[in-house]
Amino acid sequence: MDFDQLKLIKNENERISALYTMFNEDSRLSKSKAARVEFITTMRYIEKYLKKDSKIIDIGAGAGEYSLHLAKMGYSVSAVELADTNVAAFRNKLTPDLNVDLHQGDACDLSSFTDNSFDIVLLLGPLYHILDQENREKCIAEARRVCSVSGVIFFAYISNDMVILTETFKYDGDYLKMGNYNKQTFAVNNFPFVFTTASAAREELVANGILIKHEVAVDGVSELLADKINKLDDEGYQNYLDYHFYCCEKPEMLGRSNHMLFVGCHNPTC
Repeated sequence: MDFDQLKLIKNENERISALYTMFNEDSRLSKSKAARVEFITTMRYIEKYLKKDSKIIDIGAGAGEYSLHLAKMGYSVSAVELADTNVAAFRNKLTPDLNVDLHQGDACDLSSFTDNSFDIVLLLGPLYHILDQENREKCIAEARRVCSVSGVIFFAYISNDMVILTETFKYDGDYLKMGNYNKQTFAVNNFPFVFTTASAAREELVANGILIKHEVAVDGVSELLADKINKLDDEGYQNYLDYHFYCCEKPEMLGRSNHMLFVGCHNPTC
């Protein structure tokens, strides 16, 4: 499978599943110190809302990085993942002592779960895969539906504006000249992922009934500066994390992050 073949797959779910035969999601969040920043920061925000008896659903769970970590902390986790490759990697890491209920399924159809049944809803991948607007709205609506009245939902996006910098200065020096983006609007072509500006992400969530509590530049410049971050000793890495935590929720930093995390709820009393 290559990108040209991937483009020929018209069914969105089949295309998403095929994509993960090309990308190794199993090691994405753990392969280096720089890569780990996204996970560490996301968990920092999840832990703000965890309670002893919290019920958790991980929608678009990938290879299980968050589900397994939360299960090891003692929580009961329901996980939903679409891609065959990710489901197989996830199952391979499950052990009998972990309270994880793994389903292979679609983030736009959570009909096997009842209304208001989870205190923590993780949607940390689907919105940078789903292009069809109707399906995006279904996905957010389903996350809202299964979230309890006092529950919290975590939404991840890929930042259109940071991707251009990362592609240019880390992967492809000719990207600004030859890259697959609109040279007037700087909108990156939504392939193989869906790229979103900070303002568009915010508008989408608000339009779909989400009350935003936090907006987080969840990995900041970590991918762009990965070579330098990975050379830091343990003390230097902790200093970098402290700086990152200091600035990751500053509004002016949000778009300067490869991934953005929005934390919200659907009830004014949450």
